[in-house]
Amino acid sequence: MAMSTPTSSSDALVTIFGGSGFLGRHVVRALAPELHRMRIAVRRPDLTGHLQPLGRVGQIHAVQANLRNADSVASAVRDAGVVINLVGILFERGKQSFEAVHVEGAATVARAAAAQGARLIHVSAIGADPDSSALYARTKGQAEAAVLVEAPDAVILRPSVIFGPDDAFFNKFAAMARIAPALPLIGGGRTRFQPVFGGDVAEAVRKAVDGEVAPGIYELGGPDVATFKELMRLVLDITQRRRLLLPVPFWAAKLLGAVLKILPNPPLTPDQVELLKADNVVSEAAIRENRTLAGLGIEAHTMAAVVPSYLWRYRKAGQFTGRRSLA
Repeated sequence: MAMSTPTSSSDALVTIFGGSGFLGRHVVRALAPELHRMRIAVRRPDLTGHLQPLGRVGQIHAVQANLRNADSVASAVRDAGVVINLVGILFERGKQSFEAVHVEGAATVARAAAAQGARLIHVSAIGADPDSSALYARTKGQAEAAVLVEAPDAVILRPSVIFGPDDAFFNKFAAMARIAPALPLIGGGRTRFQPVFGGDVAEAVRKAVDGEVAPGIYELGGPDVATFKELMRLVLDITQRRRLLLPVPFWAAKLLGAVLKILPNPPLTPDQVELLKADNVVSEAAIRENRTLAGLGIEAHTMAAVVPSYLWRYRKAGQFTGRRSLA
């Protein structure tokens, strides 16, 4: 599935929408040694200072752009050779709806990239399906369709749950374990995941930027497949805490999500509960067709090699907590 003529060049300008976020930091770090010039297109350019140390002087600069504003998107991709769209939301808030961000926003970026003649790399998610019962997955699937209409030669990457320092998955449950007497197992905790390290996803993006990835849809999962219950046990083991693992039926979790979704940053929404009804793993078709990390020549990191390096801070005494002291 690889192309034979890399296009890496210090003259190449890469526009990255959503480059200041969790995955964006990994992508910028992966591209910096290649000497690509990077334009970080975000709603708040003043909040991108943490990216500057990742590259050389003048290599990384930020511009204001909003996916709901086509003119700002077109301006952000001007003169770019490659456009990367990392933008996604986990819950809706005000004008930031799944339809506006995932579907219309992705189509706007793809349209601008096509008009510029730039190659497009679009990051979606495993489970993206225009017929999904979960709005998140449904709009992710609709976004892929919209992208391919505007940019048929796009590279679409579908990661599973992404882990790494500052992730929104392991950190959330580790923080919950510090104060809650139990961790919820929604639907009994039987949903399967294939968590993937953010650095490995970024390496796939880097290969696509350098022309080493053929157009198509790729599914990115790590080497470990685990149920939600097993992942919660991993969190408790690393943080050295004893907590009850409490099975919660889907219907009850949806009621709880309906209450919690009013919070500014809800830990659970009804749509996220709906997502948990389907496994989040690389498909057999993707494995068979080498549309995976292994197919791209990337050796994926295990959870055991990475997750303990940042979850230790949730132990009772941080790195000073002994194995015999459990809270």
